[in-house]
This record gives sequence, C-alpha cells and structure tokens, in this order.
Amino acid sequence: MKIKTVHIIGLGAVGATYGSMLYDYDRSSVKIVVDEERARRYNKSSIINDKDYSFDYVVPYPDSDKAEFIIIAVKGHNLTETIDTIRPLVGKDTIILSLLNGITSEDELSEAFGRDKVLHGFCVGTDAVREDGQVKFTNSGKIVFGEYYPEVKGKAKLAADIFKKAGISYSIPEDIRREMWWKFMMNVGVNQTSAILKAPYGVYGKVPEAQKLLALACREVIPIAEREGVALYESDIDEFIEIFKTLSPEGKTSMFQDVEAGRKTEVESFALAVIGLGKKHGIPTPINEALYLMIRVLEQKGL
Repeated sequence: MKIKTVHIIGLGAVGATYGSMLYDYDRSSVKIVVDEERARRYNKSSIINDKDYSFDYVVPYPDSDKAEFIIIAVKGHNLTETIDTIRPLVGKDTIILSLLNGITSEDELSEAFGRDKVLHGFCVGTDAVREDGQVKFTNSGKIVFGEYYPEVKGKAKLAADIFKKAGISYSIPEDIRREMWWKFMMNVGVNQTSAILKAPYGVYGKVPEAQKLLALACREVIPIAEREGVALYESDIDEFIEIFKTLSPEGKTSMFQDVEAGRKTEVESFALAVIGLGKKHGIPTPINEALYLMIRVLEQKGL
C-alpha cells in the first residue's frame, strides 16, 4: 500500500505549510478537510509565501470516500469537534497523524477510531506565521512521528514515503513518547512566555532573561515527566535555545499569534496540563500556575 492523497484538517500556520509542500509536489496529493460552515466562508485560494494555492476542499459526508492518511493540524480545544468532522472519512485502513500540541490528542483519537490507526507525532522547527489571512514561513521544520501503539506497527513507513516525495523533512525516533514530552516541555516554556512577553524567536536566541524565564517553566516538567516514566534533562532546555537561533528572528509561536489576534489559546494543553499532573504527583508548579493566570487574563482582555 502507498499513500497517494493526504487529507489535512486545519489550515493555520502548520497545516498551510505542509499543505503547500504537498501541493507543490502534486496538486492531487492533498485535500483540505472542512466543515460546511468553513466551506462557505473559505476563500477559493489560500496565499502561502505570497503564492496562491487553490486547494481541493472536502466536506465529509456519510457516504464520502475513505481517506488514506489524515493529518490533524487544528488547535487542541477543537479536537472533539474535529473528531466528529473526520469520522465519515475514517475507514479500516486510514492512518491518522495528529500534529497538535500537548501529549493527549493521540489517546482521544485512539478512543474514537482505534489504536491501529493512530501515529504519535508533532512538528518542530517551523517558523510559520499566519497574519491577515496569509501564511509565511522560511523554515518548514520537520515532522517527528512514530509507532507508540503496537497495533499501528508498519504504518510509519507509509507516511514517511509521501513526506519524502513532497520534500517534507521528518524523523522517526526510537522513543516517540520521550520526543513528545520533549516537545511538550519546549511548548510549556516558549509558547507561554512568548505570548506574555510578546517575544519573537529572536528574543530567545539572544536575551538571557528570556532564556531564564523559559527554563524556569520547563524545569517544572522534568520531575513530572520522570514520574510518568519519561526522562527529560536540563540539556534539553539548552537544545531548545539552539533551535530558536536557527529560526526567523521575527517568527512567532502559535500562542503569541493567538494572543495577538485575540483568539483562544492552548493554555489548557500547556500550563493547565502541567498543573494537573503536578497535583497528581504531588509536585509544586508555581511558575506554570502564574503563567496560566496571566494567559487567561490576556485571553479575556483580547490583547
């Protein structure tokens, strides 16, 4: 079996980045999944890196053809709605890859569709920004994914094949769960502090105080991860800083972009998740408690 067509749901910065790369490889290799409401209000073309993309939009119906490969690139708080939207597209051989932030979406997807369909994954290193209805990026980053569930064994190579053809960088680590916690810790640090500081990536590459604040938030994740059976290290935080130095200095995290645009953030997937896990294991999380409160204020002020 080879994957010929990828269905992407979520045409924000991440979905547009990888959707455009698939489109550039072969226009017929990508379809954008939308509900009826979005189908009515979406423009016929999307502008990505100043180029028009006339994507094929698909509204799922009960009799829709089943998808080979679905990439989920929505916000965490939209996952329940997304599961309902894609349900008609999921058949016995469908593969699902979530690029959502956080560490729980795969569990929800497997409960809905079965563990034999769900790859674990995330993207890292992209500096894509969505502003004024357009998406721009200089670095597409890479997709990191793997077969955490035994039932999905053998399907990662199918996803890798289409990514390779489209020129999408990817890696398949031996321990995808550890890598997902690594990305979770990064997001807890940079997404939240950048939204509060209104700091683009360049700030984290050169301002020691920003690096220290990021590290304080990240360090609360390390003992929690250990209790969850995952080893994270101080050196991982140093690695984050080096990654930020490779990104566009003007690039912005997704949470920074959400706060700027007055959108709902994913703070529940970050600070609130850390707080909840901290309570579960009896580990104090004062930094993330403070970050959570600040971000909730920003959401309600619409700043």
